[in-house]
Amino acid sequence: MSDTLKSADIGLIQRIIPHRYPFLLVDRVEEIDGHASALGIKNVTMNEPHFQGHFPGKPIMPGVTIVEAMAQTAAVMVGVDMDMADRDLLVYFMAIESCKFRRMVVPGDVLRMRLTTVRGKPGGKVWKFRGVAEVEGELACEAEFTAMMDLPRE
Repeated sequence: MSDTLKSADIGLIQRIIPHRYPFLLVDRVEEIDGHASALGIKNVTMNEPHFQGHFPGKPIMPGVTIVEAMAQTAAVMVGVDMDMADRDLLVYFMAIESCKFRRMVVPGDVLRMRLTTVRGKPGGKVWKFRGVAEVEGELACEAEFTAMMDLPRE
């Protein structure tokens, strides 16, 4: 781990990835260690639109949005490391593997997503990440995923 860990608040996150409400699913990224690892924070609130239908009377965060939140965390990590603020970075899923859901995520939860890079290097297009999402220390989701970084031309 490097001596100086970086972080990204919501302002910097929005300068790195193009996602906006209702699909911006990470509130803060902390402990950014280059492109090796990072911790994403998602405060789950009842006013998110997916809770209207998933499920009425028993709101549960859809599993695919948990995986998306992990992917957004990974994109911010790489974006901070590569100084991609205001550079129109786009990231696309290529594969999701070994995905398992272990606990429901509900309004009021704080989702803590630990992301590590399995494969990828600055300037490279294809990256693989491993993500683990927890609520109060309890495993909610784990997955590996591959993404393509659509890097803007210089």
